[in-house]
Amino acid sequence: MGSRHLARSIVLKSLYEWDFYSDKKRNIEEIVLDNIKEFAPKLKGDDFIEQLIKGILKKQEIINPIIEKCAPEWPLAQITIVDRNVLRLGVYELMFGNYEEVPPKVAINEAIELAKAYGGGSSGKFINGVLGTVYRELGEPLKNDNLTKENKNKEKSIETKK
Repeated sequence: MGSRHLARSIVLKSLYEWDFYSDKKRNIEEIVLDNIKEFAPKLKGDDFIEQLIKGILKKQEIINPIIEKCAPEWPLAQITIVDRNVLRLGVYELMFGNYEEVPPKVAINEAIELAKAYGGGSSGKFINGVLGTVYRELGEPLKNDNLTKENKNKEKSIETKK
């Protein structure tokens, strides 16, 4: 397993635990450290994990409505905890990630693989459908390499189409 894939797995497990115990207000930093210690004590790339966790939580008020818009039949509270957090991770990487480090199709594929590994039988298809919609709403960045390195209007493009 690649170190970035393992890092995303730690992020997913941490977000899952944080979301599951949201009423107990567990400290996300503590959860992440516990998960790194348990599942990947020799992992190099804690910066990537920290960047993803902080970014997802900081942008959650933007990410959650986008998930709801792109999965209109599924209110956020009805999406399983695993799928909800895979989507948060995938949407974050699509909208706010560095496309030079993680191209959009890689972000989508990674999210699908996490959903297949940790979600239910149809999680991979569900994640693929929702993230595919987000990707299309963003204008299919980097398709045929016709986009600049940064799409400064990524966030607005989805919100203006509501």
